[in-house]
Amino acid sequence: MFLTVLCFGQARDAELARLADRYFDEAVYRFDPVSGTAAGFHQYDSLLPDGSKAQVDAQIAILKKHLAEVGAFDGRGLSSTAAADRELVTSQIQGTLLELETIRPWERNPDTYSSGASNAIFVIMSRNFAPAAERLKAVIARERLIPRTFQSARANLRDPPRIYTEIALEQLPGIVSFFENDVPSAFKQVTGTALLAQFQTSNRGVIDALHSYQQFLKSQVLPVSKGDFRLGPETYARKLRYDEMVDTPLDRLLALGFENLRQNQAEFRRVAARIDPKRTPAEILQDLERDHPAPDQLLNTFRGVLGGLKEFIERHNIVTMPSPVPPIVEETPPFMRALTFASMDTPGPFEQVAKEAFFNVTLPEPNWPRQQVEEHMEGFNRGTVISTAVHEVYPGHYTQFLWLKQAPTKVRKLIGCSSNAEGWAHYSEQMMLDEGYGNGDPKLRLGQLQDALLRNARYIVGIEMHTGKMTYEQGIDFFVKEGYQTRANGERETKRGTSDPTYLYYTLGKLQILKLRQDYKQMKGTKYSLEEFHNNFMKQGYPPIRIVRRALLGNDSPVL
Repeated sequence: MFLTVLCFGQARDAELARLADRYFDEAVYRFDPVSGTAAGFHQYDSLLPDGSKAQVDAQIAILKKHLAEVGAFDGRGLSSTAAADRELVTSQIQGTLLELETIRPWERNPDTYSSGASNAIFVIMSRNFAPAAERLKAVIARERLIPRTFQSARANLRDPPRIYTEIALEQLPGIVSFFENDVPSAFKQVTGTALLAQFQTSNRGVIDALHSYQQFLKSQVLPVSKGDFRLGPETYARKLRYDEMVDTPLDRLLALGFENLRQNQAEFRRVAARIDPKRTPAEILQDLERDHPAPDQLLNTFRGVLGGLKEFIERHNIVTMPSPVPPIVEETPPFMRALTFASMDTPGPFEQVAKEAFFNVTLPEPNWPRQQVEEHMEGFNRGTVISTAVHEVYPGHYTQFLWLKQAPTKVRKLIGCSSNAEGWAHYSEQMMLDEGYGNGDPKLRLGQLQDALLRNARYIVGIEMHTGKMTYEQGIDFFVKEGYQTRANGERETKRGTSDPTYLYYTLGKLQILKLRQDYKQMKGTKYSLEEFHNNFMKQGYPPIRIVRRALLGNDSPVL
């Protein structure tokens, strides 16, 4: 009898997996082949959607078809993992439909088209998953299709918010430079004359299309860009529910955000007073920023820090490392330097060839004046080096990537959420110091708290700005006064929040993980182990914390 039930359950799980496969093929990568390339499915490398309204309508129709199929799928007999996978697919479809039908970036955000063009090529350049000549053929195929996306933009754009058009115009010179300089540089080792001639033609076509699009935005779109970037409370709440599976009322979420902000502010002042009670926290921070390695020692500094972090994690039983292989620490490639300060470049979960992981660090350019070099290196002060290494590598994003290979299903490898991935990395920054890394160094704690306050400000500004309780200018002021950021950074962060409304996910995820850990510890009692908790957390992939809670606790208790 037991064997019959087991076989029935396995058959039901396999049936759901086939349904999910059809969903990925028909409703995801068919319309977003760039994400297919990033995931490691290289049959999509030469494809690019045209971005037309007709194609958007076709995607909406196929998504609704799959939503109905998943909804009609009888969940009886499914394993707990497969039942959660069914929820994940449902939520992702609902979130994509919300994006296409209600938020409508294809109609309201000009940067969707220009940044989308650079990303389509970047994912082919960034990893050596095939010989350079083969990847260049894919680049050429995509470049030939890029101009038609700008034709679609001209037809689709309707009354975008002015700040969206301004951001697109700010980004465009860098995108043009990417195609003029970085793309050719990435394939300079290719020698085939005919292939290079095709590339010159396709690349020139993209550059010309970008210049034309830039002029179109300046002359025709910017003067009529009068739309409202705010989502409104209902749409904001739905986005959180579909993307992060968080249905906590917004007023409750906001109260939790302010509570954590005040806690971190008080701790910041307390730690600063430990360093020097006669000076203000801002003055102490300025001193900390000057404590950084020389530019030519930065990569080795990171390598040394990573070794120490890994040793601490193993010695203190923080989390099991699935692989002893560290990421490759290297200078950020030229074509990425304008886009990133430091980053973790991991292969897609289904990448079979280019399996290396790179921890990229952007060094000062040789031709920069001394002041610009110093300002850049202040971003790599001692505290920031530690928090960046923890966040990106040990035990942050890289460690979670290593565990992702053990995720139980294809759905778990492909569908996740930011409040898990970024929440885990942000949680790790605090957790490592709480567990004793740095031997209680108050300067490291102050750096960690400054990062936490930045994320607190994102949390609150995102909610209040998009629900109409805070203006754009008030958002900038909040980052400066409450988040302890410079005004320039406050402007940058608030601008980001106009089109990344739920960038509360860093703090949101951290708070959920801390609550889950507390509840797990209470359930386990004397059998509780931090390493076991972290390992069991990682085994789930990176789905919304609600899914992880159910797996670890066996119930649907509140996530916050």
